[in-house]
Amino acid sequence: PAIRKIATNFMKNSVEVKIKSKEMTVENIEQYFVKAQEREKFDILTRLLDVHQPELAIVFGRTKRRVDELAQALNIRGYLAEGIHGDLSQSKRLSVLRQFKENKIDILVATDVAARGLDISGVSHVYNFDIPQDPESYVHRIGRTGRAGKSGIAVTFVTPREMGYLRIVEETTKKRITPLRPPTQDEALAGQQKLAVEKLIEIVQANDLKDYRILATELLEDYDAVDLVAAAIKSFTKEPDDTPVKITEEAPLPKRKERSSGRTGGGRGVRKEGRGRREKSGRRKGR
Repeated sequence: PAIRKIATNFMKNSVEVKIKSKEMTVENIEQYFVKAQEREKFDILTRLLDVHQPELAIVFGRTKRRVDELAQALNIRGYLAEGIHGDLSQSKRLSVLRQFKENKIDILVATDVAARGLDISGVSHVYNFDIPQDPESYVHRIGRTGRAGKSGIAVTFVTPREMGYLRIVEETTKKRITPLRPPTQDEALAGQQKLAVEKLIEIVQANDLKDYRILATELLEDYDAVDLVAAAIKSFTKEPDDTPVKITEEAPLPKRKERSSGRTGGGRGVRKEGRGRREKSGRRKGR
């Protein structure tokens, strides 16, 4: 390497010190990647959220602007989300984290810098909306789940030209990251219907229905029981939402040469926060 040549030419009795790289492992975490174009990522994310129904989820974005837009877009589509990044005041950041810990919001959108040192139990899913460019950031991100002996799921979105970054993550962690097929809209709806059924069963099991039984009996005289249950499930189901949202396209990471072959892969995020590009703020419809 060039540094060794400089040391040899300009230093006397130079000593070369080699540091063995620290092995990075991510136990108890199922790791997946989704290969998608930039413009497809948000709709895929919402469908994954519908199918997975995470207890608590963290979505990582590359820039502050990305975090703000993702949090706003998720709320527009009916999810409970808040974002944190370096521009937030300490009091606001603590407020958001407190809401997340207390399950008042389901989804935390964050940059790498803002998420440093986070120790929140109960995070079941991590979504890397933007791939980090170094393995250390990747391991830190997905390490927010799979804690205290619990299992976790991590999904990374990768554009075609960013695939080389996943190779490096796989080589560093010595862990294969499994390709994941994006859910269909029908599968997303099925996920929401399943959640609606669970909510309905919880209400029934709570056995606090005596004030409603007379009305229920009257309804059964005029309507089919199956139709009534179906209507109840529908009322609890979050229907597919195609409300337009603004997600500004970010420039992909510089194309990196893949160092291994044999299958497709994907990678993850970056440490430094930025505001992203100032142009191309295209709107697009949802699922």
